[in-house]
Amino acid sequence: MTQQANMTRRRLQRGFTLIELMVVISIIVILLALAIPNYSQSILHAKETALRDDLYTMRSVIDQYTLDKQKAPQSLQDIVDAGYLKQLPKDPFTNSRDTWVPVTDDSLMSPDQSAPGIMDVHSGSDQNSSEGTAYNTW
Repeated sequence: MTQQANMTRRRLQRGFTLIELMVVISIIVILLALAIPNYSQSILHAKETALRDDLYTMRSVIDQYTLDKQKAPQSLQDIVDAGYLKQLPKDPFTNSRDTWVPVTDDSLMSPDQSAPGIMDVHSGSDQNSSEGTAYNTW
């Protein structure tokens, strides 16, 4: 082999230059800078959707319990004990089943209802939504 071919082979075997590596790393950093906020937003929207669904389900179950039993539940555990839910859902923002805030009211849902109790439920989170409203007001 000639000396020229030998030097060319050594250059090819050395790997990437520092400039090439810096360009590739810069491209990766730029792509990550664009992807991470989108990922965070999608996680937030998924949690908000889960909270809306959980609140809708619990409110429906509270109404069903009240109409079936002719009295409102006195605690959220009452709807679980009566078999309307297997268990209370976890609040997506507090990650706990114990932070739901029941709202009691003295009004009656129907003329046959014998006792007032829980009429609504809210999240126990003190955070604000992507819309700017507090989760505990939903």
